[in-house]
Amino acid sequence: MKDTVLESPPTAERSSEYAIYKPNSRGNGGVVRFGLNRAKASVFVDAASQSGEKQFDWENKITMKWGFSDLGTALAALQGRIPQAKLFHQSEKANSAFELTRQDDPDRAPYLLTISRQATADKSLRKVTIPLSHGEAAVLETALQTAVASLLAW
Repeated sequence: MKDTVLESPPTAERSSEYAIYKPNSRGNGGVVRFGLNRAKASVFVDAASQSGEKQFDWENKITMKWGFSDLGTALAALQGRIPQAKLFHQSEKANSAFELTRQDDPDRAPYLLTISRQATADKSLRKVTIPLSHGEAAVLETALQTAVASLLAW
C-alpha cells in the first residue's frame, strides 16, 4: 500500500489581510489594506487612490511597514486612549505618514484615516484619505490586536 503525502500549499508572504474599500461617485475615494507578515514580524499598510469606478491604482500604492510601536499607537487611538494616531516613517527615498483621527461631528464618519508619501527626489506627494465607520474601526482594532498577539507568538 502506498502512502500519499499531501504537501501544504505555500503560504503567501502576507497571509492575512483586512482591506477597507471606500470608492465614491466623485472618483477620489481610496482603499487601505492591512496585511500581517509573520516572516518580517510586521504589519504592512498599503493604500491606493481610486482610479475609476470601483477601481484602484495599486501600481502607485503607498506602503508602510509597521512594528510594535506603530501598532500600539494605532490601537491606542482606536481604543480612545489618545485622540489621534500620528506615525511618520522617513527613508532615503521618501517620507511616509499615517494619521487616524477620531471626529466628534455627528454628521461625519467617526474616524478619518489618512496615509501619505512624499518622494525625497522630486517632492511629489501621494495621499489617500478614507472615512471609517464604528464597525470598520472595531474590526480594525480586533485585527491589529490579533496581529500583535500573533507577532508575539502568544
